[in-house]
Amino acid sequence: MAETKVFQVIRNGIVFELQSEQEGGYTISVPSLPGCISCGNTFEESIEMIKDAIAAWLEVAREEGLPVPEQFEKLQLTSL
Repeated sequence: MAETKVFQVIRNGIVFELQSEQEGGYTISVPSLPGCISCGNTFEESIEMIKDAIAAWLEVAREEGLPVPEQFEKLQLTSL
């Protein structure tokens, strides 16, 4: 049985937490955006998938008038 590992990756000032899953793949989240989580079969796929989750999180936050963390104000998701 594979050991589950959790590690952090920082890209463009944004902290991502990745967890390797025992059955394979990764769960990825953005701690500064509560509830922003996704998954992928590979590290690279996980990063691509979290971009959609970030975009959705930011859209809902702006529609609801919720505060958006400063590092996300002018974020270009293509740069992650």
